[in-house]
Amino acid sequence: MKITVGKEELMATWEDNSSAREFQELLEQGSVTIEMEDYGGFEKVGALGTDLTRNDRQITTEPGDVILYQGNQITIYYGTNTWSFTRLAKIDDPADLQEKLGEGRVQVTFSLG
Repeated sequence: MKITVGKEELMATWEDNSSAREFQELLEQGSVTIEMEDYGGFEKVGALGTDLTRNDRQITTEPGDVILYQGNQITIYYGTNTWSFTRLAKIDDPADLQEKLGEGRVQVTFSLG
């Protein structure tokens, strides 16, 4: 998966679960752009605009995790948090991720890459 924020292009590797497959099927219809903003000092979050099947389990996130939250929100973690989430993908190179994601509200485009 390719994640584009401004001029930054980040590649991510899919998780093996039904939620990730549903998101992949959604992206096969075209890229999805989500308005995302910082939350809690450890993530960017935004509404997906549709619901995906949840495969929630208690995990501790790491920088680069792309997470489905409550079935209808996408989060990209640049910090850590422990909660019941569904991991969709993992950014291959999360170095300087918070800086790459920018400050405040940003538009993030998810596409098949």
